[in-house]
Amino acid sequence: MRNLIFGAALAISSLFGLTAHAEPVAGQQYVELNSPVPVSKPGQVEVVELFWYGCPHCYQFESTLNPWVEKLPEDVNFVRVPALFGGVWNVHGQAFLTLEAMKVEHKVHDAVFNAIHQEKKKLASAEEFADFIATQGVDRDAFLKTFNSFAVKGQMEKAKKLAMAYQITGVPVMIVGGKYRFDIGSAGGPQQTLKVADYLIAKERAAL
Repeated sequence: MRNLIFGAALAISSLFGLTAHAEPVAGQQYVELNSPVPVSKPGQVEVVELFWYGCPHCYQFESTLNPWVEKLPEDVNFVRVPALFGGVWNVHGQAFLTLEAMKVEHKVHDAVFNAIHQEKKKLASAEEFADFIATQGVDRDAFLKTFNSFAVKGQMEKAKKLAMAYQITGVPVMIVGGKYRFDIGSAGGPQQTLKVADYLIAKERAAL
């Protein structure tokens, strides 16, 4: 699995991680993309997290990431984008985009992660996902209808194009301003990842 590459990365992260006073360095803690990707809300600093519900590193990162996201200033636009590498990745990604379209993602996001990683549910088909979501108060039929909608399929194509433009090979990965890519392995750990994010947010804000 693609996410397994980060296990090895984490094991050697101390070689590359940020020290308490070090400033992130391009080519070490983060990579500057050769071709910047347009952001969804011009005038704001965009922070994207690419993730997969089935990725254990993404699940573990949630407890560090979510409190940070809640405290982001108004000029920062945080966006989650599902990584779509085929198979169950696509099912989970399409389900996430469905929940977003239904405006219930924020209510059940944590429950989906817990179902997969704590309860060992695979949620490997639209029907399995719909059955689980129904236990969380989301209408099953409405979920399936939205899952198969033209709008969600359009968002799937957009997510695939973004992942290609960002040149990602695994998850979790973060992108700031459509320009800078980094992850837990390159940054040196979950907390260091957010320090890199803070640094790049300030850098991008100054450039706006």
